Parts: sequence; C-alpha cells; structure tokens
Amino acid sequence: MKKFVLTTTFALVGMSLQAQKQFVVVKENPITSVKNQHRSGTCWDFATLGFFESEILRNTGKTYDLCEMFVVNKDYMDCATHFVRMHGYSQITEGGSADDVLDIIKLHGICPEDAMPAPGSLVGDSLANFKTFIPQLEQTIRNAVKDEKHPSAHWRDSVQLVINRHVGQCPEQFTYEGKTYTPQSFAESLGLDWDNYISLTSFMHHPFEKWFIIESPYKWRLKPSYNIPIDQLLAALDRALEAGYCVAWGGDVSGDFTRTGLAILPDGVTPSQELRQQQWDDWTFTYDHVMLIYGTAVDEQGKPYYMVKNSWGTAGDYKGIWYMSRDYMALNTTYLFLNREALPKQMCKNMEKLVF
Repeated sequence: MKKFVLTTTFALVGMSLQAQKQFVVVKENPITSVKNQHRSGTCWDFATLGFFESEILRNTGKTYDLCEMFVVNKDYMDCATHFVRMHGYSQITEGGSADDVLDIIKLHGICPEDAMPAPGSLVGDSLANFKTFIPQLEQTIRNAVKDEKHPSAHWRDSVQLVINRHVGQCPEQFTYEGKTYTPQSFAESLGLDWDNYISLTSFMHHPFEKWFIIESPYKWRLKPSYNIPIDQLLAALDRALEAGYCVAWGGDVSGDFTRTGLAILPDGVTPSQELRQQQWDDWTFTYDHVMLIYGTAVDEQGKPYYMVKNSWGTAGDYKGIWYMSRDYMALNTTYLFLNREALPKQMCKNMEKLVF
C-alpha cells in the first residue's frame, strides 16, 4: 500500500511554497502520536493499531504504543499460508486491511512496541524498511508451490525465518510496567471487546443492508463488510465522531490526495452513489491506503472536513495530519472500520439478523 518517502529537496521546497489552508476544529477526539511506516506498505497496520490505541484511550484513559511489527510477523505468515492453501492462486502482498489487524489480535494477541526490535533496526535503518524483505519473502513463498503436486517440505520454517530476520521474532512472554504477559494476556488486559468491531461499505454491485466481501487485492483475508448507501455511511461516521469514537478509514489516495495535508475533489466533481460505482468499476477509485479519522473541522468558507491521522511521519503542512473534505470522503471511501457501539441501534439490529 502507499509508501511515503521524500527524496529530493525540490519536493520539500514545493510543499513549502503552497499556501497553508486554515481550519477551525469542530470536534476532536483523543489519539496517540503520529507514527511513520517509512519504506513499508503497512498503512493498514499503523492506522488500525492507532485506531485501537484511540479506543483504549477513550475506554480507559491509558496511552499505549502497540507493536506494528508483531502484526506484520503474524499477518505475513497468514498471507503465505493462504497463498499455499490456494495452490498459488492468490496474492502475496505487504498490503492489508483493518480486518487483518483485528484477526491477528484475536488469534495471536499483541505486544507493546518495545517488546520487539525497533522497526528497521534489523536491516540497518531507523524505521521500517521492506526494500529487501518483501522480494525475499515473495520468492520464498513462491518456492513453496513450485511443485504443482504438493507444497515443498518445511516451507513454513523457511518463510518464518525470512520474516523473523527482517522484523524480529514475536515474544512468547514479556514484561510491561512490572508485570509479565503473553501476547494473548496482554490483549485481554487492554479492556476492549474484540468482537465489537465491524466494517461498513457502500457499493451498488451488491444489495444494500447485506454483508459482502469487498473485491480488492489487499482484502485477501476475505472478511465481509456491511453494505449501506453512501449517505448512511457518512451519517454513521458523523455520529461515531460526535459520540467520541475514532474510525479507521480505508480508501483511495491515488488521485486528489495532496502531499501537503489536503484531500479535496476538483471543482465541478459532485460525489454520488453512481459516480462511486462507476469509478470503482473502471479502477479510477481503488483501495490503496488506510488512515485514522478522529475529528471534524471547517475551512475559511465553512466547508466541512474530516481530521485524519496519517502514518507518513510529520510530513505535510499539518505535521502528519490530513484534512479530507466531506465530498472527498463520499467519493473515495472503500470502507470504514469502527466500534459497533458507535452505530445506531437499529442498524446493529439489522446486521445481527443477517448471517453471512
């Protein structure tokens, strides 16, 4: 998924020459610090752990720094297993979705950041760097299915060795604030109900008020999302933010998403359900990035925006924060990942009536 690396002075100068747009905050929910995914396609990981950190903060008042590389280690092994079970008819990808992080925590637990080697430290960098990691991982996984009759012997050991070499081995036990935990017991101690989290989406090629699996390369885990009209999706987002909940956002940043901290549609583009579908079908609109929505604001003309925490460090005019217009949100949102307790009760009842 999207990586952000400024490599030239020209890019930095270009950013500084653009006038900085001013905003007035309407609603701002607490979040943890901005992180930097650096040279890794792990926005889904950084954003979703940031989301869960905000959930813990909202629920308990405690601030945690959860370990992205723990999730990477477990998730990439799951991705490799899926690839082999599909006899190679799947995708090996460093990308993912919010559902990946939730599944990893439910299956394997989680640990704090300092329970594993610092991102990038095992490959001589100060931040996550997957430049050599992913090609080696992909080749190792593909070698497992070279023989079409059966996978190679001990392929899991080979894959796990590559993962551990680049991001570190996941701890079986660790000490945090004077207490010993396993990843599973640490996840249990965080005070969240991991069964409370769901994904909402809005597309016309499946019926509304039904669950379906979004057809996207980075959604290889095949988890369903609940499909509702786009106006209801935005209303659910607004309701959640106003009630004090943050929301993880998966969507498109390949078009009108600037590197200065703004996401605004071009003049004359009016978002609609039909335009969303058209651009999804012709690949104008894709799923290529995940971030955290934590508040709302208005610009100098009173136009509404969402406040979004990115995972590109302190890049941009707002030091790692992006302002996304409501129109941009309406056109370019693939899914929202949030706590079901933030949703209207009737919507939750409708969801529970359906069995995917």
